Amino acid sequence: MKALVYTAPHHLEMREMPDPAPRPGEVLVAVESVGICGSDMHAWAGHDERRPAPLILGHEVAGRILTGARAGSRVAVNPLVTCGTCRACREGRDNLCPERQIISMPPREGGFAQLLAMPEGNLVDVPDHLSFDQAALAEPIACGWHAARIARAHPAGAAADARALVLGGGAIGLGAALCLAAQGVADILMVEPNPARRAVLQERCGQRAVTPDDPAAQGPFDIVVDGVGIAGTRAQASRVARPGGIIVHIGLGSAEGGLDVRRMTLQEITFVGTYTYTAQDFRDTVQAMSDGRLGALDWAETRPLDAGAQAFHDIRQARVAAPKIILKPDPARG
Repeated sequence: MKALVYTAPHHLEMREMPDPAPRPGEVLVAVESVGICGSDMHAWAGHDERRPAPLILGHEVAGRILTGARAGSRVAVNPLVTCGTCRACREGRDNLCPERQIISMPPREGGFAQLLAMPEGNLVDVPDHLSFDQAALAEPIACGWHAARIARAHPAGAAADARALVLGGGAIGLGAALCLAAQGVADILMVEPNPARRAVLQERCGQRAVTPDDPAAQGPFDIVVDGVGIAGTRAQASRVARPGGIIVHIGLGSAEGGLDVRRMTLQEITFVGTYTYTAQDFRDTVQAMSDGRLGALDWAETRPLDAGAQAFHDIRQARVAAPKIILKPDPARG
């Protein structure tokens, strides 16, 4: 198969790779659409020791099953593979499974390729009216669904008049905003410094989006979702969360700095880190997408897989206005 392979920091190249061999309980999927995630960018920059080169990145995947009883089915791929038997899995918190694996991280190759092997239980059927490009958005949006669900379970977030601020206008932040709205939050403001992306959020995605220093973004907010995860966004989250509010941290931009622990302590502000989603969150996200509760889902830019290396550079240089770039492999053999 053809694959886009991460070979060294800031380097990706198209290679001919062996077709994946499905393990027991797994099937082969022809990849139709695969998104570029912030964590892929982090790995490509050489900042993620969990993803050493050479490696096929990419975990936001939609495609068609090629083998097994469900051959021909159109599916969104839940990339998080868990044991199913540990305490976390039994409690429905499988995203915290100590044996968890995610594609694009050893020992599992990712989806920037024509073919992918996955456990059949990780494949969620999508209806014909959702395109593969839309279905590939299920993974980043599911992160937002999980975060919104946690926020809404908090006393501050459960209020009928809860105000929410979402930091970051990429797919993670936009997905969180869409999910908060789908889960009943009416007052949502987004912060996005890139003017071109801010325009897309407002004109194509129906969001209120402002610059980080806009007076409207200074709070207080019941819910703050950090979809970026750098010192600057954590500092803003710490500053604008209302007393008794909740900060939900999704972004993994950097590991250190920003939190005002003194203010969070004195004002009893809850800080929650969220990792991906549960299997139920993923299924609920696909259902919400299918029902039209998350909007038109038409805000991604598509490029061929062999143009992926340039796409990474364009994202790094802030030359991309769309919240998401979807890469399109050539049709898989078989």
